[in-house]
Parts: sequence; C-alpha cells; structure tokens
Amino acid sequence: MHSKEEKLQEFGRLLDILDRLRNECPWDREQTFDSLRPLTVEETFELTDAVFSKDMSLIKKELGDVLLHILFYSKIADENDEFDIFDVCKSLNDKLIFRHPHVFGQVDAKTAETVSQNWEKLKLKEKDGNHSVLAGVPSALPALIKAYRIQDKARSAGFDWEKPEQVWDKVREEMNELQTEISAHDADKMEAEFGDLLFSIINAARLYGINPENALERTNRKFIKRFNYLETNTLANGIDLKKMSLAQMDVIWEEAKKID
Repeated sequence: MHSKEEKLQEFGRLLDILDRLRNECPWDREQTFDSLRPLTVEETFELTDAVFSKDMSLIKKELGDVLLHILFYSKIADENDEFDIFDVCKSLNDKLIFRHPHVFGQVDAKTAETVSQNWEKLKLKEKDGNHSVLAGVPSALPALIKAYRIQDKARSAGFDWEKPEQVWDKVREEMNELQTEISAHDADKMEAEFGDLLFSIINAARLYGINPENALERTNRKFIKRFNYLETNTLANGIDLKKMSLAQMDVIWEEAKKID
C-alpha cells in the first residue's frame, strides 16, 4: 500500500483540483450548501449500497464521491471565512482524542461495551456536544435506523432489558395490542400500535446482535431476486403473471428459493 507521504501528496493534489474546479467550472462555481445537500444524501446511500454488496472497487469509488462532498463543503465555508478543511480535521482529531481516554489517557476500558458507554458519557461533557442522551440522533434518519440508534443510546445510559429474552414478552404484548385495534377497525390506533410492534422487533434485533437495517435489506434483495426469477420464467413461457394463481406462482417461487 501507499506511504503516509504518498497519501498526503495525493490529498494535496485533490485540494488543488477542487480549487481549480471552483474557479474555472461553471457548475462547481455555482454550488452551495443547499444545492449540495440532496446530492450528499444520494452519494451516502450509494456508498452504503456498495458496502452492502462488498464490492471493493465500487466502495473505493463511492468513498471518493463522499470525500469530494466533505471537501466541497469545507471549500465553500473557507470562501465565506467560516472554516476550512484544516478546522474540520482538527475538530475531528480533538474529538477522537477526547473520546478515547483509554488510548490517549489513563482510563481503563478493556471491552467494546465499556468504550461505548464511556463514549456517550463523554459526548455529554463536550463544550459543543449533546446535552441529552438522545440529542445526537439525527431527526432526518430513516425511521428504522433511527429506532435502532435511539435504543442503542438508551442502552448506553443503562435503560435496557436485563436479559435479551425478556424482550419477547414485549413483542407479544405489542402484537396483541395491534390485533385488538385491527379488530376495532381504528386506523389511527392501528398505525400507532404497528409502530410500537416494529419498535419492539427492532429492539429484539439489537439485543441479539442483529442489525435490523442489514437484515431487512438482505431480505429485500432476496425477494427481488426471487420475484425477478418468477417474472422472467413466466414471460419466457408466454404466461401473464397477473393471470396466474398464487399456487402456480408458488411452484416457481420454490424453484427460485433453491438457487439463492
């Protein structure tokens, strides 16, 4: 791999290229924080998609796209005398050192669990940090990921089940409450109870070391693959999928499951 000097040289080259683009390219020159934001969201999702697929070449490409956005925001801020990439790096360095006293200080933390608990406590002590346990959860996060992060942060404050298996009573309780509201045909309460059920299932995933986002995406991709197989096979045989019975579809679906 490359030496530290080579990495710094290439990073400097990237800064020079961005400076030139900002000065000479009409599109780059017009970009603002607001115009970049939706593109940043898109690039972040593309990176997570690449990570899920474990495609190293694609991960490298998408990391570059995300890095460009970080540098772009810093460049715009620099032009407005707000901050620059030096300030971004310094702020991150200072935060990492402060939040890792077991590495850079005298604190004893021999497990990842202890490190995680200390991390949340230290965040509350930072001058510009979060002043409540859940304040660091971005409001714009997708609901499933947000639920997981909320539960994880609550755990760091000691608010959690004593044993993982205890969560199943809560899941069953929420399921029963949902069924009650379904029987009552109360749409608003049905939605509320369905949310409670989902929250409890996400909690169960967390307690058993399962990332619910990854688990659901894995199922999404599996379903897409099987459905595409079903669709392709019916079209190849001149059959209209909409005119097939569920039993007929199930035969092909079972074939698809065998080639997963």
